[in-house]
Amino acid sequence: MPQTNTTHIPLTSADSLSEETAFRIFRAALASNLPVALWRLPGTKEVQVLVSAQVQQNLPPMEGPQRGFAFCPFQATSSTPNTFLPADLYFSGKADASPEKGETELPSCFWAYFEKTDEKQDAELLWPSHPAGPVKSIARDAFEQTVATAVKAMQAGCLEKVVLSRTKTLPLFNGFDLLTAFAQLTRLYPTAFVSLVAIPGLGTWLGATPELLVQIDRHRVFRTVALAGTQPITDKLTPADAIWRQKEIEEQALVQRYVVSCFRHLRLREYVEMGPRTIIAGNLLHLRTDFSAAMDEVGFPKLGTQMLELLHPTSAVGGMPKAAALQMIGQLEVHDRRYYSGFMGPVQLGQETNLFVNLRCVELGQDTVTAYAGAGMTADSVPAKEWVETELKMQTVLRLFQASES
Repeated sequence: MPQTNTTHIPLTSADSLSEETAFRIFRAALASNLPVALWRLPGTKEVQVLVSAQVQQNLPPMEGPQRGFAFCPFQATSSTPNTFLPADLYFSGKADASPEKGETELPSCFWAYFEKTDEKQDAELLWPSHPAGPVKSIARDAFEQTVATAVKAMQAGCLEKVVLSRTKTLPLFNGFDLLTAFAQLTRLYPTAFVSLVAIPGLGTWLGATPELLVQIDRHRVFRTVALAGTQPITDKLTPADAIWRQKEIEEQALVQRYVVSCFRHLRLREYVEMGPRTIIAGNLLHLRTDFSAAMDEVGFPKLGTQMLELLHPTSAVGGMPKAAALQMIGQLEVHDRRYYSGFMGPVQLGQETNLFVNLRCVELGQDTVTAYAGAGMTADSVPAKEWVETELKMQTVLRLFQASES
């Protein structure tokens, strides 16, 4: 889709490295107290960044024409609203690209900071945190008790699956560097969507998620995935050798059937389904099924927007049936998930929309880091094993914060 009302800002020779240009824009946005998103798409090297003059709480159509970055919670509340950042400044990260201005001018203080920011100022970065402060850690015995309660409900036939999450809050170690942590994640997880989002009044989130929610590519092909089932990678285990228990197979099948039910709700039959197959996601293996449909060929020009409304929150982060699972989550979880298990990503940038479920993530306070992780419970779940699964998932990002536990 053509870009409108966009001008280009010439780069100086000092900005020749595209990653450093993206980092300079990010630093200037933080210094100016502006909402900013920094990310790298799976399988790519370009670090992209977007700055907004102000946020919107209504999402535009995923098919365009408005361009920006979506950042939405598990369930919208007054303290964690749906958020859309218009592309008032966007940099694609490509070697020959320049930052692009959008329709709304950024304040002059941003440009002043942009001109003077350099790597030496990283230690002085102040990022926004949630006004309610960090979420408290959930103890192992408390989490395992909620799992046991959920398992009893499923054994009684109240629902098929529920995803229960927990948190772990640690102090930040001295010398923690936000952009260094982001860069480390991009190197550790080349097939993940790595992101760093900072929005005044809402907080700062860093993560490396494996789960695509909605994609609309430049050829207007819609894609989504069903991703569930978890086991750790060992030295001798490859995806081809993975053996899955019935519990994980059924958990993934529930997510797969949920995606199919969304297509059926729209009365769409012409879609492609591939899988399930075993994939590597960081330190873990998962089962994944891919779905796609050519939007114009099947007569659904707004399929991305329609499926987003139906899919979120998916059964991979909520459960099945959806209403019963969400009710149980509300009863058993003592914490607010905030933006964990919500979704985020660029909208119509580079003529594509790429939204991902916000998993394998941490929320940053001024001197704390809070990890969030969940596990899918079925009637066969064992509370101790579900605790271990959440520990493994948290390590995807928390491995960068190990000094916090010393």
